[in-house]
Amino acid sequence: MSELLAARGAGLNTSASQVDQARILDNLVHNLQGMAYRCLNDSEWSMIFVSQGCHDLTGYSPEELLPGGSITWERMTHPDDRGPVRARITSHFAVGRRFDVQYRIVTRTAQVRWVAERGIVVADERGRPVIEGFVEDVTERRATIMALAQAEQRYRHIFEHASEGIFQSSKEEGYLAANLALARMYGFESPEALISNLSDIGHGLYVDPAQRTLFVELMETQGKVEDFESQVYRRDGSRIWISENARAVRDAQGRIICYEGTVHDITERKRYQEELERQANHDQLTGLPNRNLLNDRLSQAIFHADRHEQMMAVVFIDLDNFKFINDTLGHAAGDELLVEVGRRLSTHLRSADTVARQGGDEFVLVLNEHQTPDTVISLLERMVDLIGQPIMLGGRELQVGASMGVALYPQDGRDAETLLKHADVAMYAAKGHGKNNYKFFTPEFNAVASERMHLEAAMRVGLEQGEFTVNFQPKVDHLRRIVGVEALARWQHPEMGAISPDRFIPVAEESGLIMPLTEVIARQAFAAASTWPRVRGRLLPVAVNLSPKLFMDRQIVDRVHSWIDSEGILPEQVELEITESIFLHDQQRAQHILKAFKDLGVSLAMDDFGTGYSALSYLRHYPLDTIKIDRSLVVDIETREDAAMIARAVVSLGKSLRKTVVAEGVENPAQFDFLRFQGCDEFQGYLFSRPLTAEAIHGLLLDTRGQITQA
Repeated sequence: MSELLAARGAGLNTSASQVDQARILDNLVHNLQGMAYRCLNDSEWSMIFVSQGCHDLTGYSPEELLPGGSITWERMTHPDDRGPVRARITSHFAVGRRFDVQYRIVTRTAQVRWVAERGIVVADERGRPVIEGFVEDVTERRATIMALAQAEQRYRHIFEHASEGIFQSSKEEGYLAANLALARMYGFESPEALISNLSDIGHGLYVDPAQRTLFVELMETQGKVEDFESQVYRRDGSRIWISENARAVRDAQGRIICYEGTVHDITERKRYQEELERQANHDQLTGLPNRNLLNDRLSQAIFHADRHEQMMAVVFIDLDNFKFINDTLGHAAGDELLVEVGRRLSTHLRSADTVARQGGDEFVLVLNEHQTPDTVISLLERMVDLIGQPIMLGGRELQVGASMGVALYPQDGRDAETLLKHADVAMYAAKGHGKNNYKFFTPEFNAVASERMHLEAAMRVGLEQGEFTVNFQPKVDHLRRIVGVEALARWQHPEMGAISPDRFIPVAEESGLIMPLTEVIARQAFAAASTWPRVRGRLLPVAVNLSPKLFMDRQIVDRVHSWIDSEGILPEQVELEITESIFLHDQQRAQHILKAFKDLGVSLAMDDFGTGYSALSYLRHYPLDTIKIDRSLVVDIETREDAAMIARAVVSLGKSLRKTVVAEGVENPAQFDFLRFQGCDEFQGYLFSRPLTAEAIHGLLLDTRGQITQA
């Protein structure tokens, strides 16, 4: 530029080639997107030369910036930047270095723009120092850079202050980055401490190093993990549960650079789940496995015995005279006795064996890995002596005996149900032989089987003779308004009198009579419901129980549909109650049947909720509308904190899953008030109404208009 200016200023005669070079340089300078200049180092930065780019940059023509023009560069520079800019440029004069500075100018239209100026001090044709440089508009570029910086700052702030753990890690190098939340989650004071101390994530963090191997495998095959749960060590050696969501970061060639993701501490959730599972699988009083877990242990024991060709024994234990102790010393003493007996049995059996509380004063032992009955007998004699040792109850020293019935696998049964039944039969034989002893099952003891056969024959006749009828028990809401009715099967035998459903329904299931029995009950219930008056403008739904065995019938949906149509009731008025045992076998088929029922338009309820161990997971995945809390979870909630805690947890679980929660067996106002306060939706029990005949329930609906008043 200096040569061009010198040539033009001196008016030199040039050759044609020199003129062309000057023109090229002149065009180049004036067509640059920005302003080329030469100026004096004076107070106004007086311009000697300004390129045409000045106009686009500032709105002023080059002539207006030259001496005698209307504006100077000093005045165009933003007032707040004039001093810093001059100091920056001046500091480079003494050392002869190029300068590079960014600042603001005010254009002709009063716009503020950011410019970048680069230049150097040189000597002009007269030898005086001048500044030559170039100024360009960097407003948009600076805005972008500032936006990026702000974004980075925001994301950095999020990364550093997030409540969840955030990390980057690699397969070989451990943690590459971590935020403070993750460091504190793992017990470190800073991310740097975490990174330096956890170079081997697999062995230094995970309780099970195989989890890290699985994590890496999933990353390499799927590129991500979701809700990846693991137990890990904190720095102090304590353990927590975490859930990771992460993805693999790859380079342009698809190679994994690192893993990045988030970590949540789910220890409390795990503890809550474990507590619920423990409550579902263990007896709340003794802490022993309950019926649900017993069935699982029995299945495992049968498999093990069959595989190793060994003998396995199921022992049914019933404490002698327990009712007398309960009645004379009170329930607290009875509970203390049950806990102590459970403790004695547990501490004197091998870890391979199982002690379960069947209910009441009944216990079940599963004794594994025996070769002959002799070893079982030796163990039983020790158990009789052990239970019979004195115990202090209510300030009195008492001795309690036990009657034990034994069924051996495989000779006395090849499945859990048969073994338990035969052990129960043998236990009653032991009681009949003077108590406080044990008896092995024999066919002669099988009084239960005889009764079953007798009841089965009587049921066949009863179904033909119309001996089975239906009673109805109302369900109410928190205002005691009737919102539904449950149909209950009743059998009045001409000779045996009233026979409890607890006796005839198991027989019906075992004998195959459950289908005709259910049809009789359902048709009567639907026919009655079709005649009921509307309650508060809506049809009152009627609930009918479906046996697990009946539920899995391939024609069950069509059968129920035909019963509904033939009795003139709408599907929307029907609720089917099922138990969780339907999910224990063919889950896919169960899901298909449930969906078919939902498509039909009926409602679905989970009955006896809280008595089984699998319902917690199935509630999330199957189209159930209602869960009915089993009456066993309602008993004593007004007096026992542990019972109240369980009921509270079950109601909370049901509400969180958006299910209608119904409490069965509500018998007093205290239970009703407690459950109502916890958010329970509906209630059923003797507090509101005992089961009523079809005529009585119809009259009740007419007389009360669906409102049960408080007694």
